[in-house]
Amino acid sequence: MTQTTEAVEAPRTGKKRTPIHRAWFVAAVTFVTIIGAAAFRSLPGLLIDPLHEDFGWSRGTIGAAVSINLALYGLTAPFAAALMDRYGIRRVVAVALTVIAAGSGLTVWMTAAWQLLLCWGLLVGLGSGSMALAFAATVTNRWFTERRGLVTGILTAASASGQLIFLPVLSWMVEKHDWRPAAVTVSLAALAVVPFVWLLLRDHPADVGLKPYGAKEFVPKPEPVPGAARRAVTVLFKAARTGPFWLLAGTFAICGASTNGLIQTHFVPAAHDHGMPITAAASLLAVIGVFDVVGTIASGWFTDRFDARRLLAVYYALRGISLLFLPMLLGPSVHPPMLFFIVFYGLDWVATVPPTVALCREHYGDDSAIVFGWVLASHQVGAALVAFVGGVVRDVFGEYDMIWYASGALCAAAALMALVIRRRPTALVPAVA
Repeated sequence: MTQTTEAVEAPRTGKKRTPIHRAWFVAAVTFVTIIGAAAFRSLPGLLIDPLHEDFGWSRGTIGAAVSINLALYGLTAPFAAALMDRYGIRRVVAVALTVIAAGSGLTVWMTAAWQLLLCWGLLVGLGSGSMALAFAATVTNRWFTERRGLVTGILTAASASGQLIFLPVLSWMVEKHDWRPAAVTVSLAALAVVPFVWLLLRDHPADVGLKPYGAKEFVPKPEPVPGAARRAVTVLFKAARTGPFWLLAGTFAICGASTNGLIQTHFVPAAHDHGMPITAAASLLAVIGVFDVVGTIASGWFTDRFDARRLLAVYYALRGISLLFLPMLLGPSVHPPMLFFIVFYGLDWVATVPPTVALCREHYGDDSAIVFGWVLASHQVGAALVAFVGGVVRDVFGEYDMIWYASGALCAAAALMALVIRRRPTALVPAVA
C-alpha cells in the first residue's frame, strides 16, 4: 500500500514543479537590461561627423571624449562588480542606468568641447562601466553552475542585439533630423529599463529560496562584502602576481582595440569617406550585430565543450585576417565582398568573451567576476587608445588605412598570446581501494 501511495504521489508532486528554473528568468531580465543600455554604444560612431560639422571640433577632440568613455567603461567595471557584492545587483544597475540617462541627455545643451568630455566621456563612461560585461559575469556566477558558457554567450550577445535595434534608428535620426534627438533617445532608453530592473531582477538564488541552476546543494547568500573599492584593488594586486592575468588582459586589450575602438567608432566615418551614405554604413554595422548574436552564443556553446585557449587563438587569428582586407573593400556602395566581411567579422565580434570569462573563472574562482572586470578594463583601455589614435590618424593622413593594418597585426599577436596561457592543474582524486 505504501509503494502504491508513493507511486501515485510522485507524479502529482512532479506536476507542481516549475518546468523552467528561475535562473533563466533572471538571465532574460539581464538580457533585456543590457539591450536597453546598449543604445549608448551605438551612438559614438554616428556623432563624429555631425559634431565636427556643428561645432568645428577636430576628430581627435571628439575621439578623446569617446576614449574617456571607453576607458571608464572598463575601469569602472571591477569596482562595480565589488559594489554588486556589497549593495546588490539591482541597486548598482539602477543607479548606473540613471547616470547614463543624465549624461546622454545633458549633451543636448552642450556648447563647448569640455562639456562633451564631461557628459559623454565621464558620466556615460561611469554609468556604462557599471553595466559592463562584469554585470553579466556576476549574474552568471551567482545563478548558474551549469551552462555558464552558453549563458555568458547569450548575455554578451545582448549588446549586439541592442546595437541591431538602435543603430538603424539612431542613424536615421542623425541623418534626417539632428544628432540631438538621437542623444535624447539614448537617455530615454536607459531610463525605461530602470523600473524593469528594480521590479524583476533578483540578486541571488537564495533570495527566492532556490539553488543555482545545476547546483546539487543549496547555496546560502553571502554576507555583503564591505570595502568594495579596497576589495577590487586587493583582487587586482593578487591576480597581477599571476601570468594568466597579464595574458588575458593583453589579449582582451587587443580585442577592444579591434572592435569598440576601431570598428564601432571609426567604421561609419571611414565608409563615409569612401562615399557611402551614413545610413548604409550604420546598417552594415547593425548587420555585424546580427551575426555577432549568432557567433557569441555559438562561442558560449563551444566554451562549454572545448579548450578556451584554442578558441581564443582561432577567434583572434580570423579577426586579424579580416581586418587586413577591409581597406580594399570600402567603397561608395555595398558589394558582395563587403557583405562577406560583415558576416565573417560579425561572427567574431565578441565571441572572445565566453572563453575569456571561462579562463578567469578557471584561474580565479570566487574572485573571477572582479578579475574579469579588470581584464575588461584592459579591453576598454585598448579600445580608448585606438578610438583616439584612429581620429588622429584620420586628421593627419586623411584616411584610416594605417589603423586597419596595425589592428590586424595586433590580432595575430593576441592569437599567439592566447596559446601560451597555462591550464590550471586539477587536483588528483585518490583512488578508492
